[in-house]
Amino acid sequence: MVDNKRAKITIDDVAEKAKVSKTTISRYINGKYEYMSETTRETIQKVIEELGYRPSNIARSLKSQKSGAVGCVIADITSPFSSYIVKGINDVCKKNGYQVLFVNTDNNQQSEIESIQSLMDNKLDGLIVNATGYNDEYLMEIQEEGMPIVMADRCLKNKYLMDSVTTQNYTSTYECIKFLQKQGYTKVAFFTQELGEISSRYERHNAYIDAMAKLYSLDGNRYTYLVDTDDLSVCTKGLRKLKEENPEDEIGIFTVNGVTLMDVLTAMNKEGFAIGKDFGICGFDDWGWASLIPPGITTITQDSYATGVMAAQLLIKRIEKGISKKKKFIELPTQLVVRGSTTPYPRENNE
Repeated sequence: MVDNKRAKITIDDVAEKAKVSKTTISRYINGKYEYMSETTRETIQKVIEELGYRPSNIARSLKSQKSGAVGCVIADITSPFSSYIVKGINDVCKKNGYQVLFVNTDNNQQSEIESIQSLMDNKLDGLIVNATGYNDEYLMEIQEEGMPIVMADRCLKNKYLMDSVTTQNYTSTYECIKFLQKQGYTKVAFFTQELGEISSRYERHNAYIDAMAKLYSLDGNRYTYLVDTDDLSVCTKGLRKLKEENPEDEIGIFTVNGVTLMDVLTAMNKEGFAIGKDFGICGFDDWGWASLIPPGITTITQDSYATGVMAAQLLIKRIEKGISKKKKFIELPTQLVVRGSTTPYPRENNE
């Protein structure tokens, strides 16, 4: 894990080391070189590089005229969910006269920091972040320096410290497990990518754990299975273990997102497990193919386009009217779309 805890370098530190006034440093940062010798300019630049002084990039953006540009950091641009967030953000910003600079981090913590720093080297009016979940302190530091930030889909651990637009992850998951119980499933397994610090994943898992305890009097951790998007065998092994250890149960599977849902369906097909007969299955993200796979896959649909739209609208409001001490936490509703994948086969046909 990257250590974000570092001594905060200020303009005072630069001025002291360069042996000039803060005013001179400020003039240099803002490109006002009148009456400044070449030697002084070279000394200031050398000190800035030695100390790793970066807040100047934020200061230039905020103290000078607005640039009309916002940065958008996306964790995984290949996900259909993320692509709709991006479209929502872009549509709103374009309509309001803002240019969007997009970067993709591949869910990598260090890449996220480097991408944000790269964006900050441009003159930005604000940031929208779909975070990896590991850089909360770094994001808070940027916000405290005066940069408007809105979290899209994924939130800080303390979700009330920064403006956020997300989905009703906990409630949607809990209600879906309750639905599976009513359908006659005697056990429900949870398949997921690594939870890490990604808020949407661990909130859904927390809801699953609570639902299993209250509805089934079972420890959901025993029925939690990790998948590896680069190694399908991890998923197939999990399915075999689940079936072998619970031969008499009607087993429902809940998947944490659309990527995991596709992996589990692919592994089931490879192993010869039948939807309904061997496992019921459902999960987050109602992507287009969910209704096409017989008998239709039950999903929780979430409006990722609306997430992008509302995140952009909130950011523009903060840019134009100022950052508010009271942060907004917006949870968008979901809908359970019931299809044939969560209808158990009659026991007499389940031979």
